[in-house]
Amino acid sequence: MVTEAQQNATFYQYQLIKKWPVTRMWNWIYLLVPIVTLMIELYYFSWSSIGFWLLSFPLVLWIQYVISRSVLIMTVNHLRKRWKFQIQFPWIGYLPDQFMGYSTFRRVLLHTTWIGFCFAAILCMWLPLDFSISLVMWHIWFCLPRLIILLRLFRKRKDGIIKLTKEEVSYYIQ
Repeated sequence: MVTEAQQNATFYQYQLIKKWPVTRMWNWIYLLVPIVTLMIELYYFSWSSIGFWLLSFPLVLWIQYVISRSVLIMTVNHLRKRWKFQIQFPWIGYLPDQFMGYSTFRRVLLHTTWIGFCFAAILCMWLPLDFSISLVMWHIWFCLPRLIILLRLFRKRKDGIIKLTKEEVSYYIQ
């Protein structure tokens, strides 16, 4: 005999559409980008580039955190509890820690990317050139793995959900 609660229960069935691993090769290449950028800055500028390079890292993380959190609060306030600050390579920054709607993920990422570039462009007028280059480099470096997700899912349905783990990225639809 089936109870009323069992009859009215909602079961969500998600179908895996795309799944790709985060490979070691990708991680090594991703780690080399800031080191190569620092070497280029040291070659073309002075030793002060090391200080600017180190200062830019937490500054860009903070700027991206403020932008992402603001976008979440203004658009879908109830979902901000699903996002947290993570240092889980290659996912560094304010990211979803659970399954997240692709459209929300996309909206937050695009706002963070463009507003971050605008902020760096405005600061570029008052900051030394090597500091500005460091800001832009770190901003691109933090956004790059997430932008690659958007590129891989460009022609897919926008109503899916995404799950980021250290080992892989999964995209599901209902």
